[in-house]
Amino acid sequence: MGIIKVRNATFSYGRENVFENIDLEINAGEVFCLFGPNGCGKSTLILCMLGVLPLSNGQISLGGRNVRGMKPSEVAKVAAYIPQSHEKPFPYKAIDIVLMGRTAHTATFSPPSPADRKIADEALEKVGIAEFRDRPYTQLSGGETQLVLVARALAQQTPILIMDEPTAHLDFRNELNFLETIVKLVKQSGLTIIMATHFPNHAFYFEGIGVNSSLALMNNRNIAVKGNPFEVLTEENMENVFNIKSKIISYTWKDETLRQIVPLETS
Repeated sequence: MGIIKVRNATFSYGRENVFENIDLEINAGEVFCLFGPNGCGKSTLILCMLGVLPLSNGQISLGGRNVRGMKPSEVAKVAAYIPQSHEKPFPYKAIDIVLMGRTAHTATFSPPSPADRKIADEALEKVGIAEFRDRPYTQLSGGETQLVLVARALAQQTPILIMDEPTAHLDFRNELNFLETIVKLVKQSGLTIIMATHFPNHAFYFEGIGVNSSLALMNNRNIAVKGNPFEVLTEENMENVFNIKSKIISYTWKDETLRQIVPLETS
């Protein structure tokens, strides 16, 4: 049974549809990637999943409930959000940022309890950055910042993590470190991950590393094709959606077959 269901979903700004008639079902414990060109509606669909933007038509359910009828505090107990970028206006300690993930579980104006602080410390340990606990948030690198945001999301203790291009500003090593952290969390905790990305090889990475994964390729305000990465990420689909010629190559590493798309030229 799907933990997230999207049925006949349409979202519009005025008379212009950003996306229309979207149907998706995402299962518990799955890594689900949203992939497509700029402006195809990935980020908007994510905000609709979180209840931030209301659909013009259709329905999205989280854990069996229509998100339209859920309060923000109720959504925050089911789904945590990791943005692609985050402003750092004040030098809070990293642990203070992670503690913000406990907001949905505390009463208004109540300070974090000892149990909340323990949960936040454990979240930092899970993503491997416990040593940054007391470091000012403004002094962290891009990769360290994203891992703090993952820890904050884990502190919410939700079954779903929704991420919008979380590796967009990371260097090569930090990007891989972030993906490895997500894989570890999925395997250890059974989390459901929804991730919008501009990088098709992310989906191939999850598939090759043995994680239950699927992919929706968005184009022209709708889903062009969906399925597992091997079915969706074909040379033909890359040309149809992105107008590029590409080649898919395979490489065996530690008894696992990893696939990669290599772009060749625009068509």
